[in-house]
Amino acid sequence: MNSVCRQIRKDVLHLAKVSGHGHIPTCFSVVETLYAIYSTMRHDPKNPSWENRDIFILSKGHASLAHYCILAEFGYFKKGALPTFGAFKSDFGCHADRFKVPGVEASTGSLGHGISLAVGMALGIKIRKSSRRVYALIGDGEANEGSVWEAVLVAVNLGLNNLTILYDNNMSHDRGLQIHHPAEHFRGFGCEVVEVNGHDVEALKREIVKKGNKVWVIVAHTQKGCGCRTLVENHYEWHRKSPNDQEYAKLIEEICEETV
Repeated sequence: MNSVCRQIRKDVLHLAKVSGHGHIPTCFSVVETLYAIYSTMRHDPKNPSWENRDIFILSKGHASLAHYCILAEFGYFKKGALPTFGAFKSDFGCHADRFKVPGVEASTGSLGHGISLAVGMALGIKIRKSSRRVYALIGDGEANEGSVWEAVLVAVNLGLNNLTILYDNNMSHDRGLQIHHPAEHFRGFGCEVVEVNGHDVEALKREIVKKGNKVWVIVAHTQKGCGCRTLVENHYEWHRKSPNDQEYAKLIEEICEETV
């Protein structure tokens, strides 16, 4: 496991315990994807409103705690601000607010909306003939929302080759409508698609920097709760659960032992 990503998982777990909030398993499934995105895209933590920055939108907004930890890691704000996560009047809500958190481009949480915002932003950038790119991270459970596929259809129709969609295939959808072989669905809509191990930072980075003549889709095959055996084996139980002292100690130990 990448050492930075291991620490991000520890940070997420600590903040979930302190706050009593946080979707820990879904946060753990996207740690490497988020880290790879911010390691490759054009951005400036010291100037979050830089007009030439690329745009990232976390469409699966319930993974906000992982996003906050990544933003802090890259210097958008100090990690010391994060223990207020989920508290009354905190800037760091359980779903991110773009007016309160530096580096957050869209307030998301209603599943299926973030990808639609990303399409609109990509269109605006393309009209301006800018080289900026837009990245949107969506979840496989979120893809049960029809608006996701409507947005993809519009993006393809408009030729938005400045849009990269990252699909977190952590099998959350197995409690909803089954979307088998998502790469085939995206290809059917007219996208260029690649499938990668969503916990391999270097593999993700190689694909994120690519661009072609069509909407670029990266299907990241991930494991919900990756990094903690307990979370992987009991991710439904832990969907919205915060650990007590004993559980926290066990989960931290598992993160430290994890090698993949």
